[in-house]
Amino acid sequence: MSASHVFADRAEAGILLARAIPRRKFDAPVLVLGLPRGGVPVACEVARALGVPLDVLLVQRIAMPGHSGLAIGAIAPGNVVVREPYAAALIRDHGIAFDELVQRERTELERRERLYRAGSPPLDLKGKTVILVDDGLATGSTMLAAVRASKQAGAASTIVAAPIASHDAATLLAGEADEVVVLQVPVYLLAIGEWYERFDPIEDVEVCKLLQPCGHSPPGSSC
Repeated sequence: MSASHVFADRAEAGILLARAIPRRKFDAPVLVLGLPRGGVPVACEVARALGVPLDVLLVQRIAMPGHSGLAIGAIAPGNVVVREPYAAALIRDHGIAFDELVQRERTELERRERLYRAGSPPLDLKGKTVILVDDGLATGSTMLAAVRASKQAGAASTIVAAPIASHDAATLLAGEADEVVVLQVPVYLLAIGEWYERFDPIEDVEVCKLLQPCGHSPPGSSC
């Protein structure tokens, strides 16, 4: 692949990403987990190519007030909180505490948990090899929250997989995940969307449809 390959869409990125994941015999059952929302279409292709189950790990980024594109942290199930080191300085003049932002996003995390799982059993990661997939890693904070939540839930090993990542994010995650698979690490990464020809927003209903083969979204659910 070219060092500056632009993906047609998330589906193509997932197909190419699956080829880069080592085809080895894992020591434990394998589960592919997409990070919502944009990571789920990528994860769907990875799970299909590897012939393993697909599910979703709920993570929620914490954005800088007034600057939704700037992540200052992330949360995940199990009361996992990741806080960027520069967060306190950035929000100091906004009259809001980081913990307050965490609580706001936890409400959204719980809403998505109810929506996506829709009566399905709680996510069981104990003893499994977990492949965590997102459509791109900018700061790496949401993926870091996912890695920590997976370990806390008893995953045997954690593999981070993404089509594109910043150097800082790849380095950060290499220090916590058991393995990191990234197709491209450009010198400058300003926005994940710049590396896709089509990078449409992913809505909740699309996430639910992608998860349906795994038994999610039973008849009568809101998905």
